[in-house]
Amino acid sequence: MARRRRAGTLGQALGWFAVLGLLLLGATYALRRAEAPFWVERPASAPTPPRAPASQPAPPAPAPSADGTPTAAEAADKAKREADARARDAASAARDAASQAAEAARASDARPLPEDTARLAARQLTLPVQGVLPAQLRDTYTDARASGARRHDAIDIMAAEGTPVLAVEDGRIAKLFWSAGGGGTTIYQFDPSEQYAYYYAHLQRYADGLKEGQMLKRGQLIGYVGHTGNASADAPHLHFAVFKLGPDKRWWKGEALNPYPLWRP
Repeated sequence: MARRRRAGTLGQALGWFAVLGLLLLGATYALRRAEAPFWVERPASAPTPPRAPASQPAPPAPAPSADGTPTAAEAADKAKREADARARDAASAARDAASQAAEAARASDARPLPEDTARLAARQLTLPVQGVLPAQLRDTYTDARASGARRHDAIDIMAAEGTPVLAVEDGRIAKLFWSAGGGGTTIYQFDPSEQYAYYYAHLQRYADGLKEGQMLKRGQLIGYVGHTGNASADAPHLHFAVFKLGPDKRWWKGEALNPYPLWRP
């Protein structure tokens, strides 16, 4: 009887334990359900930044040749750099030359002319080759001739073959002369006072009707540009000289004067 009573008490205790365990399981399940939400919000994705445009690939550098010699592109680049350098040097040299020429011209203008040259310049002589301007003249007075054996003592006025040659001022023709020494067909003209002689050389021919002793008028046609004597056929010109005569008035002899300043610009 007592045994049956103990057995009943043990079974009752086990029953209560079972009920308690079920309650604990239910409470745990309910607690988990309360903590976890029914859904989870996913964070909004950040906007995708715009894609930068793809850059153009740089042109490939010219590959060096296998034997170390410059490639065509390298050679062309080097030639261009050298040409640019030469052009800069030439421009600089031209500027320097122009500056020096301008300085020389200013210095020349500042110097007074010799007395005889100044006297003739004041007469404003006609330039002896038709159509040539004073700015086109070159001062060749001191140029060497005959391989340096003598000085030019004249100016060469370049012009086309057959260009009219004019008397620089009034005066008498002292001599029409063929100069075997190099001048070819020449004219010697005295000025009105017969203190100076004007010399025209390398003429193609004289003007029609010209004769020695004839009185000329300023600007009168007296001949034509040529290359007679020792002048080059490739460079026809008038060789023009001025001489101060001595008391005997020898047309072939006198003191040479530089004609260039007579028309200097």
